[in-house]
Amino acid sequence: MTRLPFIAGNWKMNTRRETAVALARAVVEGAGDGGKVEVAICPPSVYLPAISEVVAGTSVSLGAQNLYAASDGAYTGEVNAAMLTDIGCRYVILGHSERRQLMAETDALVSKKMQAALAGNLIPIVCIGETQKERESNRTEAVVETQVRGSLAGLDDVRAAAIVLAYEPVWAIGTGLTATPAQAEAVHAMIRKLLGEMFSPEIAAQIRIQYGGSVKPNNAAELMSQENIDGALVGGASLQAADFLAIIKATA
Repeated sequence: MTRLPFIAGNWKMNTRRETAVALARAVVEGAGDGGKVEVAICPPSVYLPAISEVVAGTSVSLGAQNLYAASDGAYTGEVNAAMLTDIGCRYVILGHSERRQLMAETDALVSKKMQAALAGNLIPIVCIGETQKERESNRTEAVVETQVRGSLAGLDDVRAAAIVLAYEPVWAIGTGLTATPAQAEAVHAMIRKLLGEMFSPEIAAQIRIQYGGSVKPNNAAELMSQENIDGALVGGASLQAADFLAIIKATA
């Protein structure tokens, strides 16, 4: 089955308003009509309204980096799915390793957020991945399977078809290290097989699985050529328009 490749830029806690708007404009101009690759950018939450104006009516989608699972209420400092869709978001990143490690987010919490995103007409990009210690202990498959099953708990086939997964080996995020294409493909293939057990094989074949972890212009083409790698969740390289656009071009 042919899956439309999907490249998303996670700007994390970087940029300021002026640089964010300029970066978004450069991505929009360089991405063109987006016919061969879907593109999204995920700026810091305070800049979402400004970036929404830049990408409106273009091929580039807007994504948030997090949401709260409740629909409304007394949750100081949080934002919900309705707020994000209200300002033009189509995607939301959930369960990123930095939130799992630094904010102690569990698979159960990621699952709640995913359900809230889907209920609010957002497409969740659900992140999973093992640490270096877990890989060196030959626990990659066990850790990834636990995260996939826990983070996607409660999904049926219909809703599962709407999600995106992002395999991000923690040891390759921001370190300059990158899983080899063979290493990444092996885990992606394992994830797709697992999805086929959790849902129908047809649904498993539809779900896009991105790779994340020091994706750069010089390694993107080989990574994206793998059978089960359907795009990338790009961190540092998404902060430079030329690099991000080169990754998009390498994927097309």
